Amino acid sequence: MEIYVGNLAYATTDDGLKAAFAQYGEVTAVRVVTDRMTGRSKGFGFVTMPDAAQAQAAIDALNGHELDGRTVRVNESQPKPREERGGFRGGRGGFGGGRGGFGGDRGPRRETRW
Repeated sequence: MEIYVGNLAYATTDDGLKAAFAQYGEVTAVRVVTDRMTGRSKGFGFVTMPDAAQAQAAIDALNGHELDGRTVRVNESQPKPREERGGFRGGRGGFGGGRGGFGGDRGPRRETRW
């Protein structure tokens, strides 16, 4: 069972999160989500526990309790359906919206002679 853990302290590490959940059973994977650019925690993570009863015990015990100075939210992770993204085929494309891209409405055109 995959478990969502929210409102994590920025200092919480994978090892710290694993230690908190390991008290309730076997933990097979832990991931504190980090920002790609800064490497700083985004304040949430995921824990995977193979036994559903142990996972539920961990959820019940840790939800609303303090971890590294923050009151965490813990519940079963609900996978979100992937959204269809626009791209080469279908969708808006990538050049700025429905007005043809590059600059929007610039007013009436003037005739120029070279």
